[in-house]
Amino acid sequence: MLVRIDQEKCCGAGHCVLAAPDVFDQRDEDGIVVLLDARPPADLHQAVQEAAAVCPATAITLENV
Repeated sequence: MLVRIDQEKCCGAGHCVLAAPDVFDQRDEDGIVVLLDARPPADLHQAVQEAAAVCPATAITLENV
């Protein structure tokens, strides 16, 4: 799995961080998403898929690699 984020689309809701804190974080100054791991291990794939599904701005894109 390859995770991509679009910081321009991110609204700072933080749902991704709640769903997958090992993969996503937020900038302190404005809450915009920060990608911690673009290729998370298989045991985190379900959490990352959930994070992408609940993102209100659709700022997370997943690719199967």
